[in-house]
Amino acid sequence: MFTAQKTRKENIAEYILYLWQLEDLLRALQFSPEAIYSQLVQPSGLTEAQKQETFLWYMDIVNLLREEDKEQQGHLEHTIHLIADLDNLHKQLLVLPVGAEYRRLYSHVAPELPKMKAKLKHPDISDVELFFRALYSVVLLRIQSAGKKHSKGSFTERETATTNSEATANSDTARQKYIGDVLSLISPVVAELATMFRKIERGEADLFGNDSQNKTANSTETQTDTH
Repeated sequence: MFTAQKTRKENIAEYILYLWQLEDLLRALQFSPEAIYSQLVQPSGLTEAQKQETFLWYMDIVNLLREEDKEQQGHLEHTIHLIADLDNLHKQLLVLPVGAEYRRLYSHVAPELPKMKAKLKHPDISDVELFFRALYSVVLLRIQSAGKKHSKGSFTERETATTNSEATANSDTARQKYIGDVLSLISPVVAELATMFRKIERGEADLFGNDSQNKTANSTETQTDTH
């Protein structure tokens, strides 16, 4: 809970991905209160009061997933609404002067988007939702890779793995290329989008390109002109 609160203030993109990962983790624990407490809350190192607060927050997430009929799959409406807000900002940054840097980063990934949407068989998906799906798939791939490294398997399994080493190598190469493409093309775009979202939310910038520094400079110039 405390991680979520901090991340929400600092980086909206990391916050959404954190909640998506938490959704899957709670599903893996089968929404069991005992498992959630023993595996997520008890080892946290929080005070007893904080542990109780955190546990209740996890159970609130569980209840929301059930209420939204997303016990097996899908994401909380809360995160979907945030992605819609980010997509709206994305569209504005593509046309307004304040989005110059965003457009530069977006131009690198834009040619790849039709192909990515075709693979998903979801041509109407928004660019921003596509970005988040791609980033989350990288999170899952990294978790899977970490799991494989920690699992040596039986002798028979190791022999089979050796026999299929060429296929495994090709699969790993393709996986690493996909991860590299996502991180090099999509991650910078989402990072800039999240930065602009934070600045606008905090009043440090607006969609007309005025940030706090510009306002200060304009104020100084006005004072100079009047003297």
